[in-house]
Amino acid sequence: MSLFPIFVKLEGRPVLLVGAGPVGESKVGGLLSAGAVVTVVAPQATPSIQKLAAEGKVDWQRREFAPGDLQGMTLVVAAVPKHIARSVYLEARTRGVLVNSVDDIDNCDFYYPAVVNRGDLQIAISTAGHSPSLAQHIRIELERQFGPEYAQWVEQLGAARRDLFATEMDPEARTQQLHEMARRPEGFGGQAEPGVRAGMVYLVGAGPGDPELLTLKALRILGQADVVLHDDLLTPEILELIPSSARVECVGKRHNERQVTQQEINRRLCAYGAAGQTVVRLKGGDGAVFGRASEEMDALRAAGISFAIVPGVTAASGAAAAAGVSLTDRRLGSALVFLTAQRCKGNPPPNWKAVAELGGTVAIYMPGGHEGELAGQLVAAGLAADTPCFVVASASRKEEQVVETTIGELPGLPKLPAPALLLIGAVAGPRGQASVGEVGFAQKVNKTRRSH
Repeated sequence: MSLFPIFVKLEGRPVLLVGAGPVGESKVGGLLSAGAVVTVVAPQATPSIQKLAAEGKVDWQRREFAPGDLQGMTLVVAAVPKHIARSVYLEARTRGVLVNSVDDIDNCDFYYPAVVNRGDLQIAISTAGHSPSLAQHIRIELERQFGPEYAQWVEQLGAARRDLFATEMDPEARTQQLHEMARRPEGFGGQAEPGVRAGMVYLVGAGPGDPELLTLKALRILGQADVVLHDDLLTPEILELIPSSARVECVGKRHNERQVTQQEINRRLCAYGAAGQTVVRLKGGDGAVFGRASEEMDALRAAGISFAIVPGVTAASGAAAAAGVSLTDRRLGSALVFLTAQRCKGNPPPNWKAVAELGGTVAIYMPGGHEGELAGQLVAAGLAADTPCFVVASASRKEEQVVETTIGELPGLPKLPAPALLLIGAVAGPRGQASVGEVGFAQKVNKTRRSH
C-alpha cells in the first residue's frame, strides 16, 4: 500500500474522538497539543477525560456515536471496538472525512505514526500498520540520534531563514546559503565529541602573529570549527591551522577601508550560530581589547546564541616582547594604560593631561600613521618631549620592526605598516636596562634605533 505522508495543521479545527476509554485518552493529548478543537463522544470516560471536560478543554457528549457527529469535522479518531469503528468509518467516508480507527487497519484512512518530537522538528515513522512495534523501536533509535538540542536549532534556522528572505539577494545564492546553514555539524545530535558544543560561537584571540603564541585552547577550538570569520591582518601561518573542512570568511577592516561592516559580521555570527554551527571569530591579539568584542557579544546575547571568550596574547604584550622590555616595573611606576587611536564617531579623545600625569607605561593601539599627532597631543598635555618610546610593527612576525625613539623625535620618523603599536614611558628605555633612580616618564633615550 502506498501512503502519502503529510503533516496537518489542526490549530482551531474540529476533530471528533469516538470513545473515551484508556485508548481514547492516549490520543486526546496529541490532538490538544496540536490546537485541535476536540469533541469526545462516549457514554463513559476516564477520569482524565472527565477532568479535561470539566476544564473546558474538550467537549464531552455522554452518549453513543451518531452520524450527525461527523458534521463539519476535519478528522475522526475511533477508539472503540471494531464493530463500532466500522460504522464510524463507513459513515465518515460518505462525508469525505478521514478516519483513524486505533489498531484497526481495515477501517483506517490514516495511521498514527511513531513520532520523534524535537520542538517543531517532527520525524514520523510508519509501517502502514504492519508493525507499530517496529516503528517504536526505530523511534527510540532516532531519538538517540536527534537529541533535544534540535528543537532550538530548528527555531534558530527558522529565524535565519526569515531574515534571509527579508533581504534582497539572488534566489540561488539564498537557497545555497540556507542549505549550508542547515548542514548538520559534525558531532551534533547525540554524537558530540567531548568539548564540542553545537550552536556555539567562540571569540578567539589569535595573538600578535606568531602561531606559537596561540593558546592551547584556541588551537583546540580552531580545530573543531565549522565556520571561521577572521580578521584581515592574521598571518598565513595561523590561517593554515584552520581545518580544510571549515568555511572561512575574511571579515577584516583595515584603517580607512570599508569592507565588511560590523553589523554584517554580527549578522553572520548570529546566523551561523543559529544554524547550530561551531563558529570561531578569530581576531588578532586579544579580541576583548579594542577588538569590538562587546558589540559582537551584545548581538549574540540578543539572538540567544551561546558564546565563549578565549583570550589571546594582546598586542601590547607582543610589542613589549619584541622590544625586549617589560610592560611594568615596580621600581619605576605602578600604572599601565591601554589606549587606542581609533574611536567611534562622537566619542571624546582621551584625557591626555591625566595620561601624562599618571606615569608608568602607556600602550597606544592602532596608531594608524598618526604617531606624530599623538606625540604632539601628549607633549601639549605636559609630557616631556624626551620621554622614551617604541614603535613596534608586526610584533612576533618575520617582518617585525622595532623603532626606539622619544616622543619629541617621533613626528619625524617614517611611518611603519600595520599592525603597529606605540609604547611610551618608564620601561621604554634602552633594551634590557632599567633606571631605578628615574620614575615614571622621566627616563630618557637620546637615540633612534630600528631593528629587523
